[in-house]
Amino acid sequence: MAEYKQLHGTNIETVSSDPSNPINGQVWYNSTSQTIKGFTSTPAGTWATSNALNVARSSLSAQNIGIQTAALAVGGYGEPPPNNAYAGVESYNGSSWTEGADLNNGRSSSAGCGTQTAAITAGGDPFPGVGTKTETWNGSSWTEVNALNTSNKNQGMAGGTPAATQFGGGPPVRDNTESWNGTSWTEVADQNTGRQTIAGFGTATACLAVGGTTNPSDDTFTADVESWNGTAWTEGANLNTARTKISAQGAVYTAGFAAGGETKPNTGNALTESWNGTAWAEDGDLNVARSNFGGGGTITDGLVCGGGKHPGLADETEEWTSPTTSTVTFESS
Repeated sequence: MAEYKQLHGTNIETVSSDPSNPINGQVWYNSTSQTIKGFTSTPAGTWATSNALNVARSSLSAQNIGIQTAALAVGGYGEPPPNNAYAGVESYNGSSWTEGADLNNGRSSSAGCGTQTAAITAGGDPFPGVGTKTETWNGSSWTEVNALNTSNKNQGMAGGTPAATQFGGGPPVRDNTESWNGTSWTEVADQNTGRQTIAGFGTATACLAVGGTTNPSDDTFTADVESWNGTAWTEGANLNTARTKISAQGAVYTAGFAAGGETKPNTGNALTESWNGTAWAEDGDLNVARSNFGGGGTITDGLVCGGGKHPGLADETEEWTSPTTSTVTFESS
């Protein structure tokens, strides 16, 4: 057992049970076991390069579909031809990408969520042409379903085909939220702060809205994070670095990560921050700095693909492995 003596002048919280989401470096006294404990998270999470997409693209239509070993890359803009909305879809099996059935509507800068075999995407460019259009995926084909109430692009989304929540977006910058019940969209409570090029993760009734821009005309990027409980939005702990056009992944809203994006216009970055339900911590950088990219997964096993490299489009895929965490018990004598 590690020694932890001479605690003079140090205030240590007394608890009857260990905290469920301790932060790195936190120390506490467990009155039940009568021990002093601390939490460490080391080493940093890491990104490993995997096989590339078949088609390089940015502004993928869905940022969070699937898991590390079974994900989708949906739409975006790329080739052919450059800078046009793209209908192509690719499926990842944990090793390589395979081209699958196209969307009914080529689109970029829209939102989406779900799994490799059951997903939903809505809105996007060309705007307002596909701005309200929604499509669902059953594992073999896309079907156009009931539209959004308001044309939208550059928004966030969390959930899946039975139930989803989409939020933010524009233009102009929006704070609106719409809820999907498996059949149709309903307008629900607004966010506290309107923003676009926003990311999100979690479920339809418990998700986070992360980062974005509140004023694209003067490139006002934000570190704001809000949590949704199915009824209302609440301000949460901010990112350490304000940024937009990020990818955020997590199966539940209490554990996830936010990667890449832009901290200044048209300049991708490699930053990764992990979320433990209480606070954001800086983590291992991406190998390729990028923004506006796709991905899927959880805090323990994530995936990113494509995006803008400024200049150029990315086809690179990277897989995320989470940090090792442990609780250490010290001698209290």
